[in-house]
Amino acid sequence: MAKEKYSILLPTYNERENLPIIIWLIVKYLQDAKINFEVIVIDDGSPDGTLEVAKQLQKIYGEDRILLRPRAAKLGLGTAYIHGIEHATGDYIVIMDADLSHHPKFIPQFVELQKKGDLDIVSGTRYKGTGGVYGWDFKRKLISRGANFLSQLLLRPNASDLTGSFRLYRKEVLKELISRCTSKGYVFQMEMIVRARQLNYTIGEVPISFVDRVYGQSKLGGSEIIQFAKNLLYLFATT
Repeated sequence: MAKEKYSILLPTYNERENLPIIIWLIVKYLQDAKINFEVIVIDDGSPDGTLEVAKQLQKIYGEDRILLRPRAAKLGLGTAYIHGIEHATGDYIVIMDADLSHHPKFIPQFVELQKKGDLDIVSGTRYKGTGGVYGWDFKRKLISRGANFLSQLLLRPNASDLTGSFRLYRKEVLKELISRCTSKGYVFQMEMIVRARQLNYTIGEVPISFVDRVYGQSKLGGSEIIQFAKNLLYLFATT
């Protein structure tokens, strides 16, 4: 029986400083755990030269390990995942941020929990066990906690961290969920878990440490917060 393979999707936009570090960490921790993997970099036309950095990393680690699947412009997170899945050769898909807020050291724990419970989804959680958030000011923490609390109250998802974006999926499960999701932006991750509950997919959680980005600027703004509120009410009315 062939060894299971994991495809790690890294959507990027202006991450030239972070990309070499996150790739190095992924390779280190997954090779140490003897996990069969590939990394798919999906750059959305970054003006800072992220794609050129990715090309250099591909030369270092090899084209079988680092796959480059760029797009011409920012087209949304959901379509970035679809684009990545189309080129993924793994049995499982890992989604994570490229800005170093998600540490690859947790991926082997995701893999272990998935195998132990034969789960459809494993989600990193900041709000359970040893999980936590580091580097955020009080306002950012309040927004995140408030969003998660309202989501829990209205949607009853049976998951402790709805807005996180560090997860492992069976490939066919991720395809199915994306096909059913209508949200965009930060609400997309929340809807994925809500739809998974509707479809009776099994979900496990691994406590993670979320660290605010070191390089670059956060992409969370006022428009995203307003959109989150609108989509939360939509999900409440339709699920």
